[in-house]
Amino acid sequence: MFYFVKSPFWIKKIYPELFWEIPTQSKKIYLTFDDGPHPIITIKVLDVLKTYNAKATFFCIGNNVVKYPEVYKRIIDEGHTVGNHTFNHLNGWKTADDLYLNDINKAMGYIDSNLFRPPYGRISRFQIQQLLKPKYQMKLIMWSVLSGDFDPDISTEKCLNNVLLSTKEGSIVVFHDSEKAAEKMLYALPKVLEQFSKQGFLFERITDMALKKEGHG
Repeated sequence: MFYFVKSPFWIKKIYPELFWEIPTQSKKIYLTFDDGPHPIITIKVLDVLKTYNAKATFFCIGNNVVKYPEVYKRIIDEGHTVGNHTFNHLNGWKTADDLYLNDINKAMGYIDSNLFRPPYGRISRFQIQQLLKPKYQMKLIMWSVLSGDFDPDISTEKCLNNVLLSTKEGSIVVFHDSEKAAEKMLYALPKVLEQFSKQGFLFERITDMALKKEGHG
């Protein structure tokens, strides 16, 4: 399975309208979790985050929000940010534009957020252009560090090191609160929180204010 652990500079140049990181002079890291909420795994993530007084951003699948509204509510109640990750976890490269946009629109009925992350990171230029229009006014959040917790071919240690060795001030880090990723994610997450906390880093959620103040837009 091939993927970039650290998003290369050239892809950021090709898609400057997407948020790949949040440049900052202070010690802030932005942890994100895709594919939830999950009734067991997301709860474990929230418990770990609370231990370290860390905030994060959860890119939720609309269908999972419908299934587990109490978990979704807890994410918000504990001060984290939510984002739209489509209703049915659709791949933008493999889905007709109207179906893709309708699926996002459907998720908007359950997820109150103007943050959007495309599943698999796959989205077309046309889809991007539509989501930036007034009808949606989405902030498209990508990432600077991919943990690889979804990869069955890497070890838990490799997943941890992917994050420890690639993360810096302003990094947007991707984990998944899903069954497929749970083992590696739950191994790496507390160690990431511990290591960077010792170095004086704060873990913050992605908000409009953070994007405007620290980043661009």
